[in-house]
Amino acid sequence: MPQILVAIATFNEMENLPQLVKAIQRLLPEADLLIVDDNSPDGTSMWCMERQKTDAHFNCIIRAGKLGLGTAVLTAVQYAISNEYDFLVNLDADWSHPPEKIPKLLAAMEEPESHSHYDVAIGSRYIPGGKTMGWSCSRKLMSGGVNFLARYWLGLPTKDNSGSFRCYRVSTLNRILERRIGEGKIRSQGYSFFEEILFRLHQGGAKIVEIPITFTDRKRGKSKINKKEALRSLAILFLLGVSRIFGR
Repeated sequence: MPQILVAIATFNEMENLPQLVKAIQRLLPEADLLIVDDNSPDGTSMWCMERQKTDAHFNCIIRAGKLGLGTAVLTAVQYAISNEYDFLVNLDADWSHPPEKIPKLLAAMEEPESHSHYDVAIGSRYIPGGKTMGWSCSRKLMSGGVNFLARYWLGLPTKDNSGSFRCYRVSTLNRILERRIGEGKIRSQGYSFFEEILFRLHQGGAKIVEIPITFTDRKRGKSKINKKEALRSLAILFLLGVSRIFGR
């Protein structure tokens, strides 16, 4: 059986994480879970450390403080590569990504009927069958604008480039990103990480498929998105597009 790692980045997600872990383990009892927590003061870190002592499939990395979502996911990528997993699944901790879709993402990596072999499967809000629920008009506009920019400025073929609900083939991450990660050349520390890593993988020839999902805005806890991070992410996307145009 393939070795699967499910990774979740957390900060103050005690209201959501225990039940989410339970749901994932019910769906994928043989998969390993990795929580990358930024020293949450609400008890998330403590819960993770206690769970790790009694659950052989559960691991956590507690970082010194809020170091950014992008660096948390990058930590999970490095962990998956170092431990030679076959697939890395990433999702948010707030139930916005339906965990019951994880098996569909994994199944999409290999399609026996078409003999297709994919390197990335995206849980997509923006293909037929996908949708968002509970978003304000301003957030829909912001998300649509970012994804438009990613498609046309970065040359990405996919519709949902900013979502974090994805499955990666770890050998492809290693082949395309190992040197860049080792040299510290992943620019994004925050939310633009998801566009950047997709951009790098696409440049390296990775095959990508999208699976429709319903994205539901969080019901508990507080969103970590803010205007400063949004502007920083747009700046990163602009720089990546410039590098694409000039071939650097």
